[in-house]
Amino acid sequence: MARVVMAGSSGFLGSHLREELQRRGHEVTQLVRRPARSGESTWDPYGGGLDAGVIENADVVVNLAGSSTFGNPHSRRWSTALRNSRVTTTRVLAEAIAAAGSRPAYLAGNAVGWYGDHGPQPVGESADSRGHTLMTSVCRDWQDAALPAVEAGGRVAFLRTSPVLDRAAPPLRQLVPLFRAGLGARIGDGRQRMPVVSLRDWLGGVLHVLEHDIAGPVNITCPVAPTNAQFTDELARQVGRKALVAAPAPLIRIGAGRLSPELLGSVDARPEVLTASGYEFRDPDIRAVLTTALRPA
Repeated sequence: MARVVMAGSSGFLGSHLREELQRRGHEVTQLVRRPARSGESTWDPYGGGLDAGVIENADVVVNLAGSSTFGNPHSRRWSTALRNSRVTTTRVLAEAIAAAGSRPAYLAGNAVGWYGDHGPQPVGESADSRGHTLMTSVCRDWQDAALPAVEAGGRVAFLRTSPVLDRAAPPLRQLVPLFRAGLGARIGDGRQRMPVVSLRDWLGGVLHVLEHDIAGPVNITCPVAPTNAQFTDELARQVGRKALVAAPAPLIRIGAGRLSPELLGSVDARPEVLTASGYEFRDPDIRAVLTTALRPA
């Protein structure tokens, strides 16, 4: 059993991870920004308030805190919050870990957006980071914020997460009604690779990292990243409607603004670290991922 301290435990992914950790017998302390109740500790990452004893007594610290990635891409306030909420929380926890004599392991949230557009080239954890899009620059700063824990010699894993597909959460929660209405469309020419993962494999992957001696970047994505056309066709098939149209790239650039490179760029991400360390994916491709994601609760 591990003593786990979690930031971001109230979000969609965080709440599911907390429940699964507790189900497996791990002890979870949630960091919250309000008066603490049982099993919680109050912190203020922007004001510097954090109980150092909570970190000192932890075996593992997990940070999933951050504002929603689904917002107005034309809003400077949204993009600033996107960056600051991730960088600040990551840095505060990294500094607390570096100051702790116990050196708990650190699972620091991140995203496959770190890589940037790699075209058709397979992207394992050793690949470089390319370009200067909004998400790529955010992910770089996000990762760099964990350096105090790395430099202190702690075990630090960067959870480079792809979009997690589940009917109860974005983006699938927004896409399914559109596809059922016959409004599904591929993006651009549809040839770009778009890594995704099911909720149960995201949970399984994170728990695998937590329970094994894994450090460094870890791609949490299904082994076969679909093209956007494959994703579009499979979602349309599973909701029983055809998707015959395409959203032209110029229109996407206007509508999605600073997020358009994430929609039009290609990242053929491969979960090399997870598979090499023995994790077995339950949903290895887009058909399996969507079948699981659309299954009634």
